Amino acid sequence: MTQLIDRRPNAKNKSTVNRQRFLRRYKKQIKRAIADQIGKRSVTDLEKGEKVSIPSKDIKEPTFRHGDGGVKERIYPGNKEFVPGDKIKRPPPGGAGQGGRRASDQGEGEDDFMFEISKDEYLDLLFDDLELPNLKKNQLKKMTKTRSVRAGFTTDGVPANLSIVRSLRSAMARRIALGSEPRRQKKELEEKLAQLEQLEPRPQQEIMDLKKEIEALEERLKKIPFIDTFDLRFNNYAQRPDPTSQAVMFCLMDVSGSMDQATKDMAKRFYILLYLFLTRSYKDVEVVFIRHHTQAKEVDEQEFFYSQETGGTIVSSALKLMDKIIKERYPLDQWNIYAAQASDGDNWNDDSPLCGKLLRQNILPAIRYYAYVEITQREHQSLWHQYERLLSEFDNFAIQQIKEQSDIYPVFREFFRKQAA
Repeated sequence: MTQLIDRRPNAKNKSTVNRQRFLRRYKKQIKRAIADQIGKRSVTDLEKGEKVSIPSKDIKEPTFRHGDGGVKERIYPGNKEFVPGDKIKRPPPGGAGQGGRRASDQGEGEDDFMFEISKDEYLDLLFDDLELPNLKKNQLKKMTKTRSVRAGFTTDGVPANLSIVRSLRSAMARRIALGSEPRRQKKELEEKLAQLEQLEPRPQQEIMDLKKEIEALEERLKKIPFIDTFDLRFNNYAQRPDPTSQAVMFCLMDVSGSMDQATKDMAKRFYILLYLFLTRSYKDVEVVFIRHHTQAKEVDEQEFFYSQETGGTIVSSALKLMDKIIKERYPLDQWNIYAAQASDGDNWNDDSPLCGKLLRQNILPAIRYYAYVEITQREHQSLWHQYERLLSEFDNFAIQQIKEQSDIYPVFREFFRKQAA
């Protein structure tokens, strides 16, 4: 069957269907390219998509043509190098477009195909077939609630919402505005009348006219109502969304002397994946960075990954600080709490039982999910064995080991793979 591909120029927004078809056709290659580039991003860098490079050999389109079977003789004009019977060799590697290591005076090829995907396309492909653990517990939290809040005043409303003070204030302002000119005229006429009454003889007719004008002004002032329907003001209420889909992610990392920069870089890649994944499920996500050696402290992202401070290892210091921050800043009825801990497994032996106790009694009952990543190629030590005991007690706790960079994405998918219904 012949396949026709439309490559005509498209007007604005008319290439969406072709773009989606392309993403579906080369989904495997795109996901592999994204997995390779994830480590280049900042943990909170989500404001752009990603440039993806696909080898040109992976996007060749099938074509139909006549086969080259049999023996054929062809005449190629301009031939100066070959005679009948010569065999033409394939162009050697290293030609133009293929990034060869040596310069060559022959050969040709194609550069890798480069294109840019949007932020949403990037995240959809990155987290395809993944889900948050304990999703059923979070469904109610992800619903947007509303609450009534004061939103000023309005001229329409029910009597129950009538604002008496604001209505009287409006009425007073209206009476002052409408009565200022008549009162000014009345005052001037009264002063003129007092002067005429002191004259001898008194001009009776003029005095009578002034009194009539003053009476008319008094009647005019009396007709100004004390309060009018125009003055009524009612309390206005608006429904404001009350976000309940907010989440906080705690990133705990061991920065003791055994954690070199390569190990920290692998931890950073894991944290990037976790943060990106949470933003697909929650509207608002905060990140709390906690680094520890013998002491723990809350830091920003730059210090978290690149500070030179180091020392011994007491993991419980980070768990205690996390528990303290949760109690002070993140009420359990308002926040979905997640945590990820990265370590090379080294810990003071007497401290590992305390870590298990803190997780069992304080942290795991309060959070949605806790992921522990041990980045090491050595045998597991006391901290891992303490954490293994918690697996049978809590379904929101998981541990995995990362030995090299290629393990990061598979381990992440193992943490968040979809569970059978």
